Amino acid sequence: MAEKKYTIEELMENETIASFAVSADSRKILYSSDKTGNYNVFELDQEKGRHIQITSVDENPLVSFIFEDGSFIFAMDKGGDELHHLYLFADGEIRDLTPFEKTKSGFHMSVGDKVYYYSNRIDKSRFDLYRFNQGDLESELVFENRDLFELGPISSDEKLIALRKPRTANDSDIYLYNSVTGDIKLLSPHQSEGNFKPLFFSKDSLKLYYVSDSAGEFMTLWEMNIESSVSEEILDLDWDIIAGRMSEDGESAVLVLNRDGFFELHVIETKSNSLKIPPIKTGGVVYDQCFSKDGQLLYYLCDSATSSPNIFTINLETKKTKKLTDSMSQNVNSNDLSEASVLRFVSYDGLEVPGIFYPPKNVPAGEKAPAVVWVHGGPGGQSLPRYNPEIQFIANHGYAIYAVNNRGSSGYGKSFFKAADHKHGEADLDDCVEAARYLGTLDSIDEERIAINGGSYGGFMVLAALAFRPKEFKAGIDLFGVSNWVRTLREVPAWWKAIKDLLYTKIGNPFEEEEYLKSISPLFHAERIERPLLVLQGVNDPRVLKVESDEIVESLKKKGVPVEYVVFEDEGHGFKKKVNRIKGANAMLAFLDKYLR
Repeated sequence: MAEKKYTIEELMENETIASFAVSADSRKILYSSDKTGNYNVFELDQEKGRHIQITSVDENPLVSFIFEDGSFIFAMDKGGDELHHLYLFADGEIRDLTPFEKTKSGFHMSVGDKVYYYSNRIDKSRFDLYRFNQGDLESELVFENRDLFELGPISSDEKLIALRKPRTANDSDIYLYNSVTGDIKLLSPHQSEGNFKPLFFSKDSLKLYYVSDSAGEFMTLWEMNIESSVSEEILDLDWDIIAGRMSEDGESAVLVLNRDGFFELHVIETKSNSLKIPPIKTGGVVYDQCFSKDGQLLYYLCDSATSSPNIFTINLETKKTKKLTDSMSQNVNSNDLSEASVLRFVSYDGLEVPGIFYPPKNVPAGEKAPAVVWVHGGPGGQSLPRYNPEIQFIANHGYAIYAVNNRGSSGYGKSFFKAADHKHGEADLDDCVEAARYLGTLDSIDEERIAINGGSYGGFMVLAALAFRPKEFKAGIDLFGVSNWVRTLREVPAWWKAIKDLLYTKIGNPFEEEEYLKSISPLFHAERIERPLLVLQGVNDPRVLKVESDEIVESLKKKGVPVEYVVFEDEGHGFKKKVNRIKGANAMLAFLDKYLR
């Protein structure tokens, strides 16, 4: 029996839940959902089982924290410009708590009744740490971040702040700031490369839990005695532990494990460092997690390839899981969608490369399917088996999708992650070419009809593929991709100053290596492009400026290469509004049908 063929509008009827917060008594949950077409805040009353829309705005408010009286804090930018402010919603009114023009602020964490947030209001290039309480909402500067640290967890007694300082993308340190003495202490002296990331303090503020790959390929959990600075590795799960959170009573901690792209939750007892419940295998991606105030419930937001994000809770005593939201449309049957699986191939130099495969649906009997190599952003990102309406839409209309995790991707160990350093658009591009050739060996795929698609850094890979491997792909779809690395790296947003040197190490220094960067920038080699190209771009993108797309499109038009250009006036780096995503997805499918059918 053939699966139903869906429109993108039907697949977009599913909600995307982007963030959530739980009240202290666990009765109410606030969450941000795009049910209205863009994100707004909704309330779930658990006792009554009712979902009520709270905000009605045209931007995208992301809920962060709930006070005991029900008022709450959310973050919101304008038109995708990424200049978020923090807002208070109370008694039906919205108040801007960080009303500073051309600045960026965000919720960091709460400790008791205090809210900590970051802001670059003093210096656009750095994020300082502030706090306020509900009583007066007056901001107090807690830590002036002159040395451009990444802000980490805060101890329960509010005296200690853990900080992270990247040296390169492959090497970093943990520091400890004492707010009483003002001292900053290095906690992770090391000789060889290793990444260190603080997760949380113990309840008594005497220990710091962190993850590090200093002892092997993957990020494992460590416990440090703060007074002695002595550390002990306490949990190695053979894949990266990427996040964690302590319960308010200090008796439990939840860890997020990335196992081959599929996320798991591991809950441990902090006294014994042993598992409290069996691992929760979500079958997809976890976006956030938190404990109830009494530590008895764990809440988490996750999705899978065939199910849009939902909020779940698990009772740590009974081990029973409950689904609190139902974001899937009744008009979409998950059984009609493409299940994600991991396929691996051996690349040009013998390196094994993984990818997430979505089999095609509704392919006529006896026919081989066209395919799309789908490249993630970054550099250093990872394709994950999350719910992606665009991927499901294209797969549902007869295309195989292979979301390749080329060398340089995170999630597969530190050696794999740094294997493309200063070779981007070269070593990783050849992995994408080999991915297409691998697809061509599958009995179900037509090797003559393979396109390449990607966004951001993946968009650059699309342009690089068409310019530097001009006959390998039948067509390309570029979503806000870099065409000129010299300009992009020179004009990174001000608040990226802390990671600018990391980008220079991974890709190249635009002030010292201009000719090299031109050699890998597709704009300077556009005359080699001969395959059709579709470009999608947001006007307000602060990371990949619109001119990057304008110039590559104009170059191809002058040459007579088929090129189509879709511009969204009210989007930034990535498209959030459903009406725009629908238009973009329809343009993508029409383009593929035109050149691959």
